[in-house]
Amino acid sequence: MWIRPDWAAPVGAAVSTRHGPGVSEGPYARFNLGQRSGDDAAAVRTNRAALVSALGLPSEPRWLRQVHGTAVATDDLPDGQEPEADAAVASGPGRVLAILTADCLPVLFASADGQTVGAAHAGWRGLAAGVLERTVERMPADGLQAWLGPAIGAASYEVGEDVRAAFVDGDAGAADAFRGTRPGHWLCDLETLARRRLAAAGVGRVSGGRFDTFIDDRLYSYRRDGAKSGRFASLIWTR
Repeated sequence: MWIRPDWAAPVGAAVSTRHGPGVSEGPYARFNLGQRSGDDAAAVRTNRAALVSALGLPSEPRWLRQVHGTAVATDDLPDGQEPEADAAVASGPGRVLAILTADCLPVLFASADGQTVGAAHAGWRGLAAGVLERTVERMPADGLQAWLGPAIGAASYEVGEDVRAAFVDGDAGAADAFRGTRPGHWLCDLETLARRRLAAAGVGRVSGGRFDTFIDDRLYSYRRDGAKSGRFASLIWTR
């Protein structure tokens, strides 16, 4: 039902799967948490309430209106609002952050003392534009660690030259994350790109990865399922 990060961070963290305690039907079955995915809104609200209960979360998650950008939400907004942002950082007891994905890369962050947490939505656009770096800038530098959640794997993710250029034009070494398939097309390794950018930002402790949403039927995949795909959540919270 849950995927748990393989790290020793002093925080709570989990990734939902479609097999959780939800009520969504059809292509969204059954634990879709994406309010803007096309699913019945009442079903998603029920699923989100079940998420809080099943994980015993200390508070409601901070949901975001994700737009493939680099804005980082902080905890100075009233509860219940969904800011337009693709990352969030929070400090203090009982704060819960959530990232919704269905192929893009979710990245969770924890400070050494577990009192500050972060979460970022790193699709290729946000990753190339610096969403991970912007998140790191808002967090304590010493002892920061990151975990890479489930995303589409390199063997399943063919992209065009525009995606490759978005990374390689500013960093020639990023070419290692691409493998040619046919003229103008490449297999793209989001995990390798994220690790490279995190290392450049000074994050030396990075774990996770090794998932492929496209072939893992526990997880939603937009590329596999099309427009009627649900979203799973990657969550992190302070204790």
